[in-house]
Amino acid sequence: MKTNGVETVTHDVLIFGTGLAGLRAAVEIARKSKDSINVALVSKVQIQRPHSVCAEGGTAAVMREEDGDSLELHAWDTVKGSDFLADQDVVDRFVETSPKEILLLDHWGMPWSRRPDGRVMQRPFGGHSFPRATMGADKTGAFEVQTLYDTLMQYSNLARYDEFFATSILHKDGVFAGITGIDMATGQFMVIRGKAMLIATGGLGTLYGFTTYSQTVSGDGHAIAYRAGINIEDPEFLQFHPTGLVPSGILMTEACRGEGGYLRNSEGKRLMEKYAPKFMELAPRDIVSRSMITEIKEGRGFTRPDGLDYMHLDMTHLGADKINKALPLIREVCMKYRGIDPILEPVPVRPVAHYSMGGVEADINGATKMKGVWAAGEVACHSMHGANRLGCNSTAECVVWGGITGGEIVKYVKSNPPLLDVPKEQVGAEQKRIYEDLLQKKGTENLYDIKKELREAMDRYVGVYRTGDEMSAGLKKVRELKERYKNISIADKGSIYNTNLTNAMEVQNLLDLAEILVLAALTRQESRGGHARYDFPNRDDDKWLKHTLATYTEQGPKLSYKPVTITKWKPVERKY
Repeated sequence: MKTNGVETVTHDVLIFGTGLAGLRAAVEIARKSKDSINVALVSKVQIQRPHSVCAEGGTAAVMREEDGDSLELHAWDTVKGSDFLADQDVVDRFVETSPKEILLLDHWGMPWSRRPDGRVMQRPFGGHSFPRATMGADKTGAFEVQTLYDTLMQYSNLARYDEFFATSILHKDGVFAGITGIDMATGQFMVIRGKAMLIATGGLGTLYGFTTYSQTVSGDGHAIAYRAGINIEDPEFLQFHPTGLVPSGILMTEACRGEGGYLRNSEGKRLMEKYAPKFMELAPRDIVSRSMITEIKEGRGFTRPDGLDYMHLDMTHLGADKINKALPLIREVCMKYRGIDPILEPVPVRPVAHYSMGGVEADINGATKMKGVWAAGEVACHSMHGANRLGCNSTAECVVWGGITGGEIVKYVKSNPPLLDVPKEQVGAEQKRIYEDLLQKKGTENLYDIKKELREAMDRYVGVYRTGDEMSAGLKKVRELKERYKNISIADKGSIYNTNLTNAMEVQNLLDLAEILVLAALTRQESRGGHARYDFPNRDDDKWLKHTLATYTEQGPKLSYKPVTITKWKPVERKY
C-alpha cells in the first residue's frame, strides 16, 4: 500500500526498540493474545544487538525472604537511593513484580548463576541492604536478551524491521497513528501504521564523550516523542557510574565491588572509608561517584595528561578462581582493552555517564499522554528511580514494565480501537524535512565537529558536580551548536545505508535532548541524587521535591513540574 507515493505497511502493534523491555513486551503480547495480535519489531540495529546486551552485573529482586530480606526493604532501599524523588506507589509495584519476572526468565531458559544448592545466585550491589542481584556471571544482559529472543521465536505473528531508522511519530488529535522512518538497507522512506506502540529505545548517554553507552544509543525515542508532544520527565538526572575503564569508558560492572573489590586513591587507601563507612564501596552510585571526584579534585587521584584522572579498582585480593568464575567478562575486557590482568594489578577507573533516570513521561502502567503509546525501559520515566537509580534495578525495570506494558497493550488492542488514516500532511512534512531541508544541505559546518563539541561541552559543564555558571556556559554552547547545525552539509546523497544522513538526525536528536537536560539542571537549584551542585549543595525538599516536565515548543523547551507520590516514607537525610 502507498500513501502519497510512500510505502505504507500496517500492523496491530509497533515495538520501537528491541532491547530487554521491547522483547519482554513482545513476548507478553504474543502469549497473552495467543499469537493473535500482529506485532512489528522495529529496531535501528539487528534485533539481537541492543545496548541491553552490555548490562553486566545483575537484575534486582527479592528472592529469599527467609534470609531476612523483604519487599518492603527493597522498596525502602530504592526510595532512599532515589533521594526521595521516586514515586512510591511505582516502587511498590516494581518490587512486587520483579521476583515473578526472575522466575519467568528461569522457566524460559535463562542461565542464571547458581549456588551450590541449585538456587539462583545473588550478589551484593550498591545501596541494597541484601544481596539482590540475580546474575548470569557478568554477562547478565546478554543472556537475558538471548532468552527473550529465543522465547519470542516460539510465536509467528511477528514482522521484523531491522536497521530501520524511525524519524517521527504520526498522530491525530492526541491519538497514535504510526511512525515514519527509513529502511536503511534499501534507503526507502516508509510509514508503519499501527493501533498501538511501545517506545523502548533505551537511553541517551552518547550526549557525553566519556560514556559506557554503545554509539547507537542516541536518544531517538526520547527525541521523536518529545517533538510529537509527549513530555520528557526529570531529564536533569543523569547517572554517572563510578567505574568506567580509563580511557575508553567501558563499564566495569558494580559486581566488581559486589564481589569484594576495593576503590583506592593514589595513597593506597580505601577512599570510601571517609564517605560511606557502613556501605563502603557499595554505597549508591551518586555518593561513590561524588566521593571519587572529590578525591581527584583534592589531589589524591592518579593523573593523566588527557584530564581523565582516576582511582584504582583493586580486585587482586579476590584471587584467580573468584574472578574467573564471577567476573570473566571484566577480566577479558581489561586484558583486551588495557593490557591489564585484574588478577594481578588494579584497574584505572573514574565516574562515567551511564544511565538516564528521566525519560518519556509514563504512568504506573507505562502509558504516555498520547493515546495508544506506552513506554518501558530506560527511555521511560515512570518516576521509579527518582534522582538516582540503584544498581541492578534497571534490567529489572525493563522486564517488569516490558511485561506490564505488553499486557496493557493487549487489553487496548482487544478493545478494538480505530486504525487511524495516515496523516498525509505530517508524512509530507517529514519527507521535506529529511530529503529537502536536511539531505540537500550544502553548508560549511562539519556535522561531526558539532557532535564532538557537544560531547566535550557536556563532559565539561554538566558532570558529576555542577555549578550555575558552568551550566549557563553549557546551555549557551548547546544553543550555539543548534544554530551551527542549521548550516551543516551532508556529503553522501545516496540512499542505501546512508549513515551520513542518519548520523545527522542522531546529532539533531542529541542537541534537542542536551538543551532539555542542561536547562532543567540549571533551573533545579538544589543537590539531589545524580544532580549535585557546588553552588546549591543541599537538598531542598520545600522547593524541589517535585518532578520536572519538559514540553516541546517551537521556541524551545518549556518547563513545568508535578508532585512526587509519597505513600509511606517522608524524606530524611541519606546516610550510608
